[in-house]
Amino acid sequence: MEKRRDVFHAISDPTRRQIIGLISINPLTVNAIAERFKTNRSTVSEHVKILYECGLVWVEQRGRERYCNARLEKLSKVETWVTQYKKHWHASLDSLEHFLDKKVVSKKKAKKR
Repeated sequence: MEKRRDVFHAISDPTRRQIIGLISINPLTVNAIAERFKTNRSTVSEHVKILYECGLVWVEQRGRERYCNARLEKLSKVETWVTQYKKHWHASLDSLEHFLDKKVVSKKKAKKR
């Protein structure tokens, strides 16, 4: 059975998020990426493979080296998904703030009596 991977699967792992952060600054080889982690090259290669399958990384062969380039436009799917919940939480927090403000005013009035 083949695994179905998407951008959400890709960013679910902290190591993959760190890899995206590294290569978004500057394209790096798999070896250069592996040097920044306390793991072996094959583990990093597997993470890069998942990122590639999800469309977040483009691997470019230059001579004997494979350079990993970030393709961040796919993260817009995550932004769209998060935005719907962000609106909900802003509304909930605004309601909580309004409720707490009313409580403070009520307490101040009670103290004056």
